[in-house]
Amino acid sequence: MKKLAFLLFALTISASLPAQQQPPFRDEIDAFKKTDSLNPPPAHPIVFTGSSSFRKWTGVREAFPGYPIINRGFGGSNFPDVVRYASDVIFKYNPRQIVLYCGDNDLASNDSVTAQVVFRRFTGLFHLIRSRLPNVDILYVSIKPSPSREKLMPRMEAANKLIREFIHQQKHAAFVDVYHPMLTSEGRPMDDIFESDKLHMNAKGYDIWQKIILPYLDKPE
Repeated sequence: MKKLAFLLFALTISASLPAQQQPPFRDEIDAFKKTDSLNPPPAHPIVFTGSSSFRKWTGVREAFPGYPIINRGFGGSNFPDVVRYASDVIFKYNPRQIVLYCGDNDLASNDSVTAQVVFRRFTGLFHLIRSRLPNVDILYVSIKPSPSREKLMPRMEAANKLIREFIHQQKHAAFVDVYHPMLTSEGRPMDDIFESDKLHMNAKGYDIWQKIILPYLDKPE
């Protein structure tokens, strides 16, 4: 009876414990899998991945007609999130080219996240990609300035500088500067290229990005 009572007690305690939480953005990753099953992606696509600045670019394929683009930006992700889901948003597609936007949310997440931390996170992801895809072009789109995160601009500039200098020493890699074209003549983020949250871009903002990114994309065969 004592053993039975103990077993019942253990089961009661176990049932009362919260279920193990799934990692962040798991639902979005599962949604990508469902989309792929219903509409198979093109072979060897150009993969756009990273955080919400790509996720919200819903017209990215229309912005680059004729290019085999799939958009796998998700949530408010940071570098560790992209590393966690690299198999799901990068490697499974065997891409011809990877276009990456990330680092913005890393800096915004905590004041302790310095430019050096962002740089280390970037190089970690870069080397992970290189270990699997040694000859695929990696385009890194610089961290963008935005009115809502104007106080972070010194750290953004420092992180962009470290990443740019690193990329310039690598093969099959390019640094795409969107930071400076998004500034006014006074050096502040343009106000009219953002949505009301002053963080995410509107059509005018994405038009700036389209013109800057286009020359770096692999031309269709």
